[in-house]
Amino acid sequence: MNVAMVPSKKTEALASLEPLVEELMDRHLKERKLWMPSEFVPASEQMTGEELKGLDELRDRARGLPDSVRVSLALNLLTEEGLPHFHRLIAVHLGSENAWSRWNFLWTAEEDRHGCALHDYVRDARLFDMKAFEYLQYQYIEAGFDPQWHGDPYQLLAYTSLQERATQAAHANTGKLAAKYDPTIQRLLGHIAADESRHFRFYRDAFRGLLEIDSTGAMESALKVMPRLAMPGHNIAGYDDMADVVHRSGIYGPRDYRKVVQECLDNWGIADLKPVDAAGREAQDKMMAVPARLDKLAGLLERRMRSKSFSFDIIYQRVMEFDA
Repeated sequence: MNVAMVPSKKTEALASLEPLVEELMDRHLKERKLWMPSEFVPASEQMTGEELKGLDELRDRARGLPDSVRVSLALNLLTEEGLPHFHRLIAVHLGSENAWSRWNFLWTAEEDRHGCALHDYVRDARLFDMKAFEYLQYQYIEAGFDPQWHGDPYQLLAYTSLQERATQAAHANTGKLAAKYDPTIQRLLGHIAADESRHFRFYRDAFRGLLEIDSTGAMESALKVMPRLAMPGHNIAGYDDMADVVHRSGIYGPRDYRKVVQECLDNWGIADLKPVDAAGREAQDKMMAVPARLDKLAGLLERRMRSKSFSFDIIYQRVMEFDA
């Protein structure tokens, strides 16, 4: 643990939670069913005739996917490809050679399959102008993702709790829209969403452990990331327009994030906490007020929404029109 980066109190809190981390990892391993990308899109040297036929049929089905679903898949995939940023952030904020780092290695191995599987799918299904997509991917990784957490590991745990649940919803909702066109991508996104759900449970319950030993510090840190969660893909070129398409398509938007926040507040039992100091009571009140703030923001965005068209290099600048 980099003590120079993390206040000693928070360092000690993280260390005291290592038995809980081990328990959460054991639970995770018992519940998961490990899968591999090639189970969805086989690509072996010795493929059967049935597998080759299935690949042709997949491409035929994928031609029907609406461009709005393609944009959502692109955003989901690009976000997953940002894995190097997150492995680094967890390593920097939670240390090495401890239970947290063992979780980081496990989590990274599981997350790595998400980007691989989606990349295999979009390439084999011929969904994008792949060179344009690869430029986006490269630029995103090069741009980096370095949130201003000021060496605060509590913010990392709050962020990952919220982000994993938000990602799970985005994958699952994309899969629902894609289902009537291609069951393969629905099944793949379902498996990814299930992984994200289990990852969410780990981070959510780890953060709940923090609340039990340092409720004021945990709530104050959560308040720094909860009101306006900066999604990991916000450095992607064209991210705002892509996110707008996803929102207008009913896949994921501000009201979905509001549900994520409420779910975390409920699971963490924020309303039932009994802070012993004024700072804790103030933080509790502010956390409980976040859903109402998000409702107001969502309403404001909806009232300001106007008809708009979009086009992206990754889908050959085809124009998508959306009414207000």
